[in-house]
Amino acid sequence: MRRIGGIGLATTDLVNARALVSRNERTMQMVETHPEDRPFAVQIFGSEAQVMADAAQLLVELGVDTIDINMGCPVNRIAGAGAGAGMMCNTDGTMKLVQTVVEAVKIPVSVKMRLGWDSTSLTAPLFAREFEQVGVAAVAIHGRTREQGFGGTVSLPGIRAVVEAVQKIPIIGNGDVRNVADAARMIRETGCHGVSIGRAALANPWIFRQLSEWEQTGSYSPAGTFDERLTLMLQQFTCLEERHGSERAIVLFRKMAHWYLKGMRILKRLRGDFQQVRTRAEMDAAIAVIRQAGPIDGNRTGVLTDVEIPVPNGPVDKW
Repeated sequence: MRRIGGIGLATTDLVNARALVSRNERTMQMVETHPEDRPFAVQIFGSEAQVMADAAQLLVELGVDTIDINMGCPVNRIAGAGAGAGMMCNTDGTMKLVQTVVEAVKIPVSVKMRLGWDSTSLTAPLFAREFEQVGVAAVAIHGRTREQGFGGTVSLPGIRAVVEAVQKIPIIGNGDVRNVADAARMIRETGCHGVSIGRAALANPWIFRQLSEWEQTGSYSPAGTFDERLTLMLQQFTCLEERHGSERAIVLFRKMAHWYLKGMRILKRLRGDFQQVRTRAEMDAAIAVIRQAGPIDGNRTGVLTDVEIPVPNGPVDKW
């Protein structure tokens, strides 16, 4: 996506601070990146101030550009342990933790949080105001409570309340931004200084370039065609192959390839066939079939339809 253009800052998935400090092999792989991926942020989670600070210092040694503290994950094993969204239930402890991390490093520290634990406890404006005072560089706010999970709709007034609670630091809006129109509405109605995008980029890796073009010119080019998406897909595989070798890269790539092929409107049968490949030869053969078949409507050059990216459902406290 960096090669497509438009990304300002990219961050990792949330990373367990304690596992990072112990240099757990799988966790260290989560904070690996590519030389082209700059500026680069790592998002950490945990409930112990010193462990979080130690993890932040380790990331500085690894050359990370900025550190993000996750205060929004609704999953029970994280929130229930006092990390992620669970931090919103412990004001004093959370303030101490965030201040400890800020003071432990010289690079920018940001926080990603939700509006609050539930509709009766919308504490994000309070936290944002206090975070600014202890030196947090920016706050990203997902416009739902923990209770909502990914259900319902994002509260734009809720995000605006966070924007209005701070004096200088940027507030980044997040949630339900699937296209340029969604981003424009969020910025217009909340006054936020930028938007962050997650799931929508799986469906449309061109969304960041589109947003950049819209910001600069008021118009934007369409998302990638069938052939452009196939080229991008193979570029991403090449990056994995360089790091892990063909056999391991194929296993790691199959899930990512599913999103690509779904967005390219490939026959379900061919998508299923790709999920069975185990060698580079088998993958090349599957790609050749996909390239020849093209999208189900035969349109190789036009705009492809949006893909719906599923999210967890059911009771949030069971996640």
